[in-house]
Parts: sequence; C-alpha cells; structure tokens
Amino acid sequence: MKLIVGRKPVLEAINSGREIDQVIVSFGQRNAAIDKIRIAAKKHGIKFTQMPPQKFKKYEKSGNTQGVVAITIDYRFYEVEELIDFSKENRYPLLLILDTIQDTHNLGAILRTAETAGVDGIIVTSNNSAPLNETVEKTSAGALSHVKIARVNNLRNAIAKLKESGFWVIGTSLKGKDDYTKIDYKMPVALIMGNEEKGIRKLTADLCDILVKIPMEGKLQSLNVSVATGIVLYEILRQRNT
Repeated sequence: MKLIVGRKPVLEAINSGREIDQVIVSFGQRNAAIDKIRIAAKKHGIKFTQMPPQKFKKYEKSGNTQGVVAITIDYRFYEVEELIDFSKENRYPLLLILDTIQDTHNLGAILRTAETAGVDGIIVTSNNSAPLNETVEKTSAGALSHVKIARVNNLRNAIAKLKESGFWVIGTSLKGKDDYTKIDYKMPVALIMGNEEKGIRKLTADLCDILVKIPMEGKLQSLNVSVATGIVLYEILRQRNT
C-alpha cells in the first residue's frame, strides 16, 4: 500500500484510472478542490472517508497532504469474466460473493478460509466494503496473495453475468427456506455472504436462485460472517469430495 498526498496529485490519480483503495480527507474541509475529489471518487467507485483531524495527523509525516491522501492498491483486481473463465477450468466452479463486508478482520478471515476451501475467485463490492489494507493482509495469513478478487460497482450486473454463464446463485440468510446441508452443490455455484449486521441486501437476495440458512439452536440468532462463510464453504467442499 502506498500513499498519494496533496489535492492535485490525488485528483489526478483518481482521474487517471489508477487503482485506489480509498481517499481519506481530514474532517471539516469544505472547498472546491475537496468537492472535485469527492465527486471524482464517487464517479470511479472509490471509497471516500472523512477522518477526525487528530487521527489524520498520522498521514502528515508523508508530506504536505493539504488535508487529503489516497491509498493506492498494489493488488491486481480481476474482471468478473476472468474469474468465470478461470473457475470453469474446474469440474465444479465455485465463486464467493461478499455483499458489503465492512470489517477488515472479517474480510481477512474470509479470504483465508476461501483459499483453503478451494474457492476459485471472490467478488466484492466497491462501495461500503472493507479496504484491502494491511489488516486484511495480516489477518488473511498470506491468502490475499493467492486469491483472485474482482471488485464491482454494480453487483446486480455481476450476478447477471454469472447466471448467463451457468452459475447457480446461492445466498445465505436467516430467512432462507433451505438448510444449507440439504442443497446439492455439485454444480457451478456462486455463494453470497452478506453484511455483518444486516446480512444480504434485499435486492441481492431477490436475485438468488436459492436462499439457505444455518440452523441456530442457541439464544443468539446469527453467527460471525467469517464463521458462517467457513461453515458453508466446507459443506460445499465435503459434498464435492464424496
């Protein structure tokens, strides 16, 4: 991860199409230059974060930030079509879709599990999703370097492409009708895991071919998303190896 500092360099980097994880602005700034950066970030699907001045000070040692920095991405993102083509090399393709997972520790843990469970590729949303930062890299225990990730602005379009390519889209939800162990996963599968608090968005759930649930017998009604992801992925792996 590298930093770009200063209003003009940040704006130029955004407009050039450079891979940027997020733009961070010291809270309270209101001027034309910052407005241009905010609008450009939104246009390119880049996360725009306002940070309290005291916390933003950690970036000041990088140079004259003028109250704004951009965090660039060394990681190479793939296109959805590339993930589809790669996955089709296997007997039973398996892609994982993360619908607005926001906690970096959860994301890192999911990447680690996905890599060990043989997931062919991962699709994440550009907006309202955790950045691929040092915390994700560390929590993934190196998995970030081995998994293929596509980042999309429009999840609906990505799901449509998957369906056109023969994938069954399976979402996990507390409202799911089917026990996750009762589904036959010996087919091309795109598994969707939802946000830590809200789960899969309704618009996303409506696009699923199947909604499954993990039975709960305790007083709590939900699992940590990284744990739930592991449970379902390893059921898929178990079925496919028998």
